[in-house]
Amino acid sequence: MPASPSTARAINDRLALRLLQEEGPLTAGQLKQLTGLSRPTVADLVERLTAAGLIDVVGEAGEQRRGPNAKLYGIVADRAHLAALDVRTEGVSVVVSDLLGRVLAEASVPIGDDTGTGPAVEQAVALVERTSKEAGADRLHTVGIGAPGLIDPATGDLRDSTGLPAWHRRLVAALAERLPGARVIVENETNLAARAEQRDGAARDRDDFVLLWLGHGTGAAVILDGRLRRGASGGTGEIGFLPVPGTAGLPSATDCEGGFHSLAGAAAIERLAEEYGVAAPRAGAGPW
Repeated sequence: MPASPSTARAINDRLALRLLQEEGPLTAGQLKQLTGLSRPTVADLVERLTAAGLIDVVGEAGEQRRGPNAKLYGIVADRAHLAALDVRTEGVSVVVSDLLGRVLAEASVPIGDDTGTGPAVEQAVALVERTSKEAGADRLHTVGIGAPGLIDPATGDLRDSTGLPAWHRRLVAALAERLPGARVIVENETNLAARAEQRDGAARDRDDFVLLWLGHGTGAAVILDGRLRRGASGGTGEIGFLPVPGTAGLPSATDCEGGFHSLAGAAAIERLAEEYGVAAPRAGAGPW
């Protein structure tokens, strides 16, 4: 079934915006070449995106070429602001950027193991609010959260896990309540790392790869045919839950103790180091 006109326009607009974000300013002719769309369709989307305040004329392609196609169109970077949170067991870091990814402000706050759920959530939310104000962002369009743990594919929420602080799961709801105009999304940190490598890192030319994450826990992200694969339950890549010989029990749906994590996680490496007289930092104290 062919897409409706409104759906086709939305697809074309997103394609053009993505190209402008990745390639920088482009002429209408360059957009036509890169998208494969017809000249009238490109003219329509340029007019539509300009009227919406998402793009604007930022220069000209060359003095020898005058006219509409010589105009360079670029994204209006401050049309919206985005916040990215890196949530760890021992604290939170936040970065606020514009639509071109330019960092406008960043900050972090440690959150101790003895901090209650309510105070921990308040510290994290207040950090986002302060950093947004410092960046000059009156309103955040999207707040993206990278966190350890399983993401429920049906709800998009962090699943309960005995290995994670309770404030991790409360944070999403608290941000949505305090920032009612923002879209708040959460993703597994390993999946986000794989996306970053796919877009800007070592896997830029790879459609199929697995990123192995070794830290406080163990995990992996699976990219096949250029797409992130989550699995029916969201557990693709959760190798820490795999039953392996040499452990005292079996992992459960919420606890990976007894799985591969028990042999290769940070705490297990610490114990192994101590057995051989090697000093190891406390788990969570370093970049695990």
